[in-house]
Amino acid sequence: MARRTQSATRIVLAVHGGAGTMSRADLAPRREAQRRAALERALRAGYEILEEGGPSIDAVAAAVVVLEDTPLFNAGRGAVFNAAGEHELDAAIMDGARLRAGAVAGVRRARNPILLARAVMERTMHVLLAGAGADRFAREQALPLAPPGYFSTRPRLAALRREKLRRHGKSAQIEVPEAEGHGTVGAVALDRHRNLAAATSTGGYTNKMAGRVGDSPIVGAGIYADNTTCAVSATGHGEFFMRAVLCYDLAARMRYLGEPLRRAAARALARVAAMGGAGGLIALDRCGRLAMPFTTEGMYRGYVTGSGKFVVRIYRERRLRGS
Repeated sequence: MARRTQSATRIVLAVHGGAGTMSRADLAPRREAQRRAALERALRAGYEILEEGGPSIDAVAAAVVVLEDTPLFNAGRGAVFNAAGEHELDAAIMDGARLRAGAVAGVRRARNPILLARAVMERTMHVLLAGAGADRFAREQALPLAPPGYFSTRPRLAALRREKLRRHGKSAQIEVPEAEGHGTVGAVALDRHRNLAAATSTGGYTNKMAGRVGDSPIVGAGIYADNTTCAVSATGHGEFFMRAVLCYDLAARMRYLGEPLRRAAARALARVAAMGGAGGLIALDRCGRLAMPFTTEGMYRGYVTGSGKFVVRIYRERRLRGS
């Protein structure tokens, strides 16, 4: 009897690959197809774990690793350059069952920052490690490392050069699409044991000041998970998300105001928009309901339906369940 009850529990997984200014006219069909395929690979990697009865924390980590290894997104390989022409990577993961969290900021050598964030959560008494200390911990834990050049791609270097020219007023005609500068990745999941988890990973934004840390590794700002409310992963203007404590604001609206997930998500994001920030989030409640709102032109996102169908979307479309 217990086995039938467990297998009947709904499992849910959703991922995102960043929000920004992207349109069908600007995104070449081949690159659009590549990004859609990468999002589906991430969904399959995480969902396979959930289907086999694995924990949500494993599922979100597996999904984000796929996106970190894909040079099309701003996380891991393919991360943006800071103003010094370097990569500084941030990531966080959170377990909704026990409110455990781990995060890293400004790391340069960890091939998969999300795995390092998880190691912080599971193997230390801390929540956040930064810079050289975090990279040293990665070596001590024998996690995969990579030389700085591993994270670099030609499109990201070109974006840095364009942004520097634009910032210095040398070419007023240059416009850097927001999608080039952002592209944070993330995942949320609910497993058969009704445990929630969330994960987020990013390279920040193009031409950011060296040493800048955004919302992604900050619990409550760019990530949050609590079995009593929801799991959330955000993407967008990190400074605004931190000031609004976006992800915790969503959870607090559910806990203290009794708002349903979609309403809480929309209102939390609207508060950020009122401050001048833009972006999106994916959120999942303990009943398996999903919200994926965004205030930008588009957001790379995907989810798995109750029937096991993989759905990937990019642009703002007519309202569909889970979109």
